[in-house]
Amino acid sequence: MAVTVEMIKKLREATGAGMMDCKKALVETDGNLDAAIDYLRKKGAAKAAKKADRTTGEGIVYSYIHHNEKIGVLLTLSCETDFVARTEDFHAIAKKIALQIAAMNPRWLSREDVPEEIINKEKEIYAEELKNSGKPEHIISKITENKLEKFYEENCLLEQVHYEEKKKISDMITEGIAKIGENIKVAEFTRYQIG
Repeated sequence: MAVTVEMIKKLREATGAGMMDCKKALVETDGNLDAAIDYLRKKGAAKAAKKADRTTGEGIVYSYIHHNEKIGVLLTLSCETDFVARTEDFHAIAKKIALQIAAMNPRWLSREDVPEEIINKEKEIYAEELKNSGKPEHIISKITENKLEKFYEENCLLEQVHYEEKKKISDMITEGIAKIGENIKVAEFTRYQIG
């Protein structure tokens, strides 16, 4: 299938990727737009993985106050250079993450930040719930692991699915890294709420 300029523009609008990357993705996927989006996402993830070890010594402190003035968020989002920290794309990522924190109230940044005693307590609760279910032990173990995954998704910012974009925050950051070309990290966040 011949790749047209219109197809490239459509893919570029959908992904924010460069024109040549869009053209290559469409050629590789025989003009299939959905497959080309997946192709670019995988390529972006690979690019992001290469940048993951790079130092993030610059960034911004982004603040968000909800319209009712009852919820506020302070977010420190880091990147590699001051130039990127001042870009619209970087600020857009910060805004999306701050809104997520305000809306979904994560308790920790990542699953690695959840204290071991909290994880053990959750497992204990799940085991107690399933104790009299009559299910075999290996099934109970699997259900417990699934419930723990759900716990991470609800309580860890990077595991949460963005309330509007329907993708994990960690995936949004990976896409941002691929688009901007620098490593991006959530350094810390605090959510304030009255009432």
